[in-house]
Amino acid sequence: MRIGFDAKRAVQNHTGLGNYSRFIIDIMSRFYPDNEYLLYAPKPKENQELNILLQRPDVSIQYPSSFPWKQCGSLWRTWGMSNRFQADGLDIFHGLSNELPLNIRQSGVRSIVTMHDLIFLRYPQFYATIDRRIYAYKYRKACENCDRVIAISETTKKDLMNFWGIEEKKISVVYQGCDPLFKQPASQELKKEIRQKYHLPDSYILYVGSIEERKNLLLVVQALRHLPDDVRLVAIGRHTPYTEKVKDYLHTYHLEKRVQLLHGIPLHELPAFYQCASLFAYPSRFEGFGIPIIEAIHSGVPVIAATGSCLEEAGGPASIYVHPDDAEGMAAQIAFVLSHPSEAEKMRTRSLEYVQQFTDQNIAANILQVYRQVMG
Repeated sequence: MRIGFDAKRAVQNHTGLGNYSRFIIDIMSRFYPDNEYLLYAPKPKENQELNILLQRPDVSIQYPSSFPWKQCGSLWRTWGMSNRFQADGLDIFHGLSNELPLNIRQSGVRSIVTMHDLIFLRYPQFYATIDRRIYAYKYRKACENCDRVIAISETTKKDLMNFWGIEEKKISVVYQGCDPLFKQPASQELKKEIRQKYHLPDSYILYVGSIEERKNLLLVVQALRHLPDDVRLVAIGRHTPYTEKVKDYLHTYHLEKRVQLLHGIPLHELPAFYQCASLFAYPSRFEGFGIPIIEAIHSGVPVIAATGSCLEEAGGPASIYVHPDDAEGMAAQIAFVLSHPSEAEKMRTRSLEYVQQFTDQNIAANILQVYRQVMG
């Protein structure tokens, strides 16, 4: 097959949707190299991770070629690029980040869209009004116009059905995986370097994710007040205005020395942060899936996450879950894991068995199965 991908995020984003886009391109190319994979992006941008994929003979990329579209990349992505699909001989076009060209049906090419979440509908207070309206229009149109929807979790599937009435038979759930880096032991040299470079404590709770309201880092910070002084937290992620709220709380309760807020950590260093941690906490109020949980489990770290979304799907039955507003409950579970090494080891072992369903090969096979269903 000749398969087209919306590669805007693969080119421009280094986290989140960009990671997912490159991950899907990578695994499909690795396990099914007999297909051809054509990437479509509105403008080039230097991206070393993507450049590695473009060195493969079955992967190529296209940008707008005519003058008007070069100046209006967003319009090209919405209306212009689909005009090339038939000429390029595509069998399927796959929108990897919630969107499809609005005229996809006129292209004559079958289409699939991956839907990550509808958080902007569940928690509208976290989004600007104009953004919510744009997302609601473009994402819903993609679901209505495509031949098949891939939801990244059962939770996302249910939201698509409940909010927009998308038929269950039109939706396939295909989970995500994580970067292979997190499945390999970091060298002792790298771990030592990371500890010294960032002045990490001997034992710490780790959080990885944007430091924003929805992801709810403050819950873990509040839990520290109910834990011994030697329990430390290292939080890695993009800072937003919510970070100041966290800092104010730290100052009010004199917790500054117990928490490190880091950002801009290179990807190659992250596995060492995970593997040096005693526990991973992910208190997010709502996620489409929760890849950091998978990263932590592959790194051999027990996980405590929040109830209320799909995090139980990512972490499985051996991880622990608390209500996202229950600081004392979070503290109690942290204390339990840190004080019971044998239970922590059971969590590691059983969770690692659980996440084997998220292997690259299984995900690629599930994606290919969707493609074949769409092709009849």
